[in-house]
Amino acid sequence: MQSTSTETERHALEQVVHQFRAALPPGMVITDPQQLRTYECDGLASYRVVPAVVVLPETAEQVRDVVRICAEHEVPFVARGSGTGLSGGALPHSSGVLVVTAKMRRILEIDLANERAVVEPGVINLDVTRAVQDRGYYFAPDPSSQQVCSVGGNVAENSGGAHCLKYGFTTNHILALEVVTPDGDVVELGGPARETAGYDLLGAFIGSEGTLGVVTKITVRLLRKPESVQTLLAGFPSTDEAGAAVSAIIADGVTPAAIEMMDALAIEAAEQAVHCGYPEGAGAVLVVELDGPAAEVEHTFAEVERHCGAHGAFEIRVAADDHERAMIWKGRKSAFAAVGRISPDYIVQDGVIPRTALPEVLGRIARLSAESGVRVANVFHAGDGNLHPLVLFDDSEPGANERAEQVSGAILDLCIEHGGSITGEHGVGADKVKYMGRMFTADDLDTMQRVRCAFDPVGICNPGKVFPTPRLCGEVPGPRRGVHPLTEAGLADQF
Repeated sequence: MQSTSTETERHALEQVVHQFRAALPPGMVITDPQQLRTYECDGLASYRVVPAVVVLPETAEQVRDVVRICAEHEVPFVARGSGTGLSGGALPHSSGVLVVTAKMRRILEIDLANERAVVEPGVINLDVTRAVQDRGYYFAPDPSSQQVCSVGGNVAENSGGAHCLKYGFTTNHILALEVVTPDGDVVELGGPARETAGYDLLGAFIGSEGTLGVVTKITVRLLRKPESVQTLLAGFPSTDEAGAAVSAIIADGVTPAAIEMMDALAIEAAEQAVHCGYPEGAGAVLVVELDGPAAEVEHTFAEVERHCGAHGAFEIRVAADDHERAMIWKGRKSAFAAVGRISPDYIVQDGVIPRTALPEVLGRIARLSAESGVRVANVFHAGDGNLHPLVLFDDSEPGANERAEQVSGAILDLCIEHGGSITGEHGVGADKVKYMGRMFTADDLDTMQRVRCAFDPVGICNPGKVFPTPRLCGEVPGPRRGVHPLTEAGLADQF
């Protein structure tokens, strides 16, 4: 039975490769085993799958043709942008096609009169801002990887960034999408207006992690640069005092553009990597940035300084110019990669808790680390409780990976226990599938998957991601009875 299935898959792949080569210009179809290994993982390198085929389309029409061919033969496909994701969302399918949109890098239109731009999915996040900054505009979402991540990937994961406290996530800055559906149709979601009638299909697609189709065109909102920007760096004895300062700032009615926190271990890594010059001996630092009208920024900045001082900050620095501001942010923006200086391997975790739970959860993480002997560096968006614990280990040490995974999972359990979420902006992908059943009931998961089935009834679009037990879209609606067929066949787990 398995042999027949494998032969069927092999035949289908041969057919799609033949049709790809006929439909696409030379060099766009990769089947060489060594070249395919380039694409075996995204930013989460602990998960690796070599795709059967990679295609490199350069236009929306080519994406449409590729998807239609896949749909005709029911061959799975996965969309990938720059490959910087941290949850395995762009992990390839071993018997499927990887659709890489990295060559689709054109900014198609800039319409400043209506404060928007139209870009292809492979456009790098920061390049949108670079294209309009001389005219006083910028693109607000700013993940730490913004120099290399693509806007299409930001849409797939609903990425955030340091300034999401005030400006929100990617979904708050997208007006419209052109999408190739899993059956090869090209559809428009949203529109140039801020609001559209009917169901919010645009909102459903953003953050769907590539399970509902492939985005080929994105209309983004552009914002005017604020009149004034002030950035402060404060050093604290520990995360307790820094967390108390964060709570006091927000409780006072101040909404900074960003409040970022790093603990001693994260600071150590950043210093080794980029020599950011953070306060010596700090157990934690806060990076606080305010923007807006000059008079408002001046007033609220004084309040922020006062709260930091009142809660134990032993050193406060204020950036005098753009260069000093960039240096303050350099340590924070480099934090994930910098941890490689102090540990050969690490897991970049992502979870959300209520801001008021920060002291207790950070204390629990410290105890988990001490009890397990697994070091954890904390760097996170303190203003909205979005944690990014970095769980350190050495894969060459027997059992170290397993211990790190246990600590990583325990941190996510803490987030759920305190009314939070297992992910804030990195997505579920392949990495957090097993935790979905801890956060949602079986009925919750089944209801979510009905949306997926409406877009992809055959189940070929980024299969195996997000949901622990795939739903068969042809099933009769209602509670599932007995063992799921995929579970019985050993192809899925049921929680």
